[in-house]
Amino acid sequence: MEKLKLAVSGMSCGHCVGRVKKALTAVPGVEVKDVTVGEATVEFDPTLQSVAAVLAALDSAGYPASVR
Repeated sequence: MEKLKLAVSGMSCGHCVGRVKKALTAVPGVEVKDVTVGEATVEFDPTLQSVAAVLAALDSAGYPASVR
């Protein structure tokens, strides 16, 4: 498992935190460690997912992100 810290745009409240958690949890091979307004920390299995796939899941949910 690899650790990934993300800066997440568009978050402003607890509802946003929940939506980001849900989007990340839906990606196979990703384990959510922490999500707060503006950032997320996950661990992912690089044999199952790429960083690009994790970022794409957040973008699809309406929360563009980048690696910190």
